[in-house]
Amino acid sequence: MKPEFNAIIEKSEDGWFVGQIQEMPEVISQGKTLEELHRNLLDAFYLVLESHRETTLKLYEGRKIIKERLSFA
Repeated sequence: MKPEFNAIIEKSEDGWFVGQIQEMPEVISQGKTLEELHRNLLDAFYLVLESHRETTLKLYEGRKIIKERLSFA
C-alpha cells in the first residue's frame, strides 16, 4: 500500500487556495489554482522531509548507526 496524505484546503478571500497536509501540519503552501497548490504542497513536503533528515542526523552525530533507505510501494 502506498502512503497517502490528506490536504486540508481553503479558498482565501483573494481567490488563492491555501493548503496544509493534515498528517504533517508544518507542510503549508498556496496556489492560484488547485493544481498549482498540489505542486507547491509536494515541494513543501519534500523540503520538510529534507529538514527532518538533517535535524535527525545531527542528533546521531558521533554515534555508530545503521541507516537504511525504506521504500513504500
